[in-house]
Amino acid sequence: MPFPQFRTLIVCLLAALPCAALADELRSTLQDQRSVAVTIYNENLALVKDQRKIQIGGGQSVLAFRDVSGQMRPETALLRSLSSPGKLAVLEQNFDFDLLTPEKLLEKYVGRNVKVIRTNPATGAETSEQALVLSANNGVVLKIGERIETGIPGRIVYSDVPANLRDRPTLVMSLDNVGAAQQEVELSYLTGGLAWKADYVAELNAADDKLDLSGWVTLTNRSGANYNNAKLQLVAGDVNQVRDEMQFLSEARGRVVMAAPLAKSKMAEESLLEYHLYTLDRPTTIAENQTKQVSLLSASNIPARKELLLRGAEYYYQSSYGDLGQKMKVGVFVEFDNKEATHLGMPLPKGVIRVYKKDGAGNAQFVGEDRIDHTPKNEKVRLKLGEAFDVTADKKQTDFKKVDGWSRYNYVYESAFEIVLKNAKKEAVTVTVQEPIPADWKMLKESHKHEKAVSNTAVWRVAVPAEGSTMLSYRVQVRY
Repeated sequence: MPFPQFRTLIVCLLAALPCAALADELRSTLQDQRSVAVTIYNENLALVKDQRKIQIGGGQSVLAFRDVSGQMRPETALLRSLSSPGKLAVLEQNFDFDLLTPEKLLEKYVGRNVKVIRTNPATGAETSEQALVLSANNGVVLKIGERIETGIPGRIVYSDVPANLRDRPTLVMSLDNVGAAQQEVELSYLTGGLAWKADYVAELNAADDKLDLSGWVTLTNRSGANYNNAKLQLVAGDVNQVRDEMQFLSEARGRVVMAAPLAKSKMAEESLLEYHLYTLDRPTTIAENQTKQVSLLSASNIPARKELLLRGAEYYYQSSYGDLGQKMKVGVFVEFDNKEATHLGMPLPKGVIRVYKKDGAGNAQFVGEDRIDHTPKNEKVRLKLGEAFDVTADKKQTDFKKVDGWSRYNYVYESAFEIVLKNAKKEAVTVTVQEPIPADWKMLKESHKHEKAVSNTAVWRVAVPAEGSTMLSYRVQVRY
């Protein structure tokens, strides 16, 4: 910070020199808070419900509701009385998020007089001069007497703190109260700066046919407020927002604090309109500038399927290409079903699944990760972990000819291919070969029987022996 020498002075000013406007207002702080509930959505949006017990007089008064989110959307703020419904009205409200810092204080004093105090380094004696602040843009420019000085010639002393500078984000409301002097109130509002995402850890067994899955919710709070012992709820789904209204404040950087894993912390799940709501079964504190994790789910012995996949392309069915690739990569995929019968069966929020597998010494090693979208119950989860090291393919086009047609709208092509699948592993594998074949096609000849998975895709499942190879050959006719 450019002016660290001002920090102590600012604290003193806050304590000793409150401005008249601040002195006349009532204040509510976190000491008055009775409970707080936070519902966080996927897209940097949260709903905060802050319940407090406040002391207010009858008639009109001004209440400074302190320690709200620094990224509050003030147009969504709603204060209501829980103990005296209909007796408390909000006439006007102002959101003060211009926080007190040395730079801000100096900016507010442009065009005003301050005192500059210098200390004689030899004697320790102090002298004081009056100065006019001319500019605080990229430094300070002062007029002292008949001279202009730049930089900080000494300590700057301010007469007061401007009313629109606050040490914490504050919602200032003009109230009209015809109810009791003491009331339970709730302030609800939408805010940016709070976000969550799901992260999953899966561990494959030795046979690659079962896995254990743990899900974690990662919470990030850069909203400028603390939420102590909050009731936490998360909404999974793509909630529509008007984007222009979300361009409110830039996010501040914060420290990262990872909470210790709590395996027993589970979340109850329920439907909410066309989304899913997850509720933590205990209160949790979401501190300002903090990232933490809470447990979402845990399941063991989930049946899984590993697939080695070689996928082709459409372009080489309408021209002559010859060699299509040597030592082509074969993708490694793992999939499982999100069903109760497989020990799951709860809607999975979108996030990243990281997969591990134990090595020969029993140490878990990272083997790949993939991102999943929101996955409903009874749907399949499919993950691409990477590319196989020991399984490769050589592919070539062995024949191509035009059989019929006189324009590109009625051409008939015939082409033949050979795919040699190689396996350097000490155990046999099965490779799925998936060929997207365009237009109207017919298989004329093949070394292995194909399946027509969808209208434009032929699929072969080819067994490849240990430390050996298998050739897949086929001839197909394509009519455009």
